[in-house]
Amino acid sequence: MEKVKVISSDSHVVEPPELWVDRMDKAKFGDRIPHLITLDNNEDWWLSDHKQTGPVGAVTQAGLRFERPEDIVREGSFADVLPGAYIPSEHVKDMDADGVYGGIVYPSIGLALYRDMEEQVLTRAIFEAYNDWLADFCRPFPSRLKGIAMILIDDDVPKAIAELKRTQDAGMVGAMISSHPRHDQTYENSMYEAFWKEAEELRIPLSLHVTTNRPDAVPIRPDAQISDFGNFVQVDYWVRMSLTQIIFSGTLEKYPELIIANVEHELSWIPFFASRMDFAYKERQRSAPYRFKNNAMPSDFMRSNVYHSFQEDPVGIQLRDLIGVDRLMWGSDYPHAESTFPKSLEILDEILEGVPSDEKALIVGGNAERLYGF
Repeated sequence: MEKVKVISSDSHVVEPPELWVDRMDKAKFGDRIPHLITLDNNEDWWLSDHKQTGPVGAVTQAGLRFERPEDIVREGSFADVLPGAYIPSEHVKDMDADGVYGGIVYPSIGLALYRDMEEQVLTRAIFEAYNDWLADFCRPFPSRLKGIAMILIDDDVPKAIAELKRTQDAGMVGAMISSHPRHDQTYENSMYEAFWKEAEELRIPLSLHVTTNRPDAVPIRPDAQISDFGNFVQVDYWVRMSLTQIIFSGTLEKYPELIIANVEHELSWIPFFASRMDFAYKERQRSAPYRFKNNAMPSDFMRSNVYHSFQEDPVGIQLRDLIGVDRLMWGSDYPHAESTFPKSLEILDEILEGVPSDEKALIVGGNAERLYGF
């Protein structure tokens, strides 16, 4: 990789156990507060509201795929977590070793809390505690680490807006909402109008990140292993549904400066998806009652308002002109098992082979630099 500024649009922290204990109201929530437990087999799991919400393993095993991929497991111990996953100075050292200048920082275990946590008062308190900790994590390196807040909307839009403002004041550069909400609160609902309007006015990009569906969005039985694997393979389905709801409801026409970041769903599906939206808009007009002005098409809003964060999708890179080169943002997914760390530059050289240097510069850093203010 030639000398360009490399920015990871999808980097992660692994939340330390003391995060929750120190920042949440123990008198109010007691042992419902997320905390680590060690099982009889010495595996560490998060227990949140008396429910196992996530193992420590696969979200902490960066680099193992290059040496012993057969050893990647969901289970693990917090003692084995890379220090860079929760100590900012170590995080920056690992970025230096990987040739990365800056990182957009998301949670790890926190992703699953969107799916696993039912009760909203507790969930909001957890998200607020995480947001406070992440602001502190990024603060020593403001030019290199930029955090994305966890926002719960559900049926309380005013509280979501208040947290959106609070976290921006604390230094956050974006906000993550559920990649797909509860089945009766999908994103075409008019209840979200004030939220979209506020995000546009504050110029806060809204992320639809992988694995953040709210409860009851995914009809998968806990014991249905193959179905669960199928959901993992086709995880872009849920963000496609949300993007369809947002676009066909006219949201991006009403709020033309609103930005949606499609995070960690790769790229190759996007041209076909955009063309299917256009086809449906033209051929099934009664099913799409909102009609865009000035002969605009759904795919126009994909090109103007939606950014796409990816890790390794060489086919998507071949289709980059159909997606929009100025909307693609590479991410390392550090420190997860599927991360490109510590070989990010090597992998970028492989998947960007033959791409003109000006386009490379946009994909590996320039687009993220512009969107998030590096």
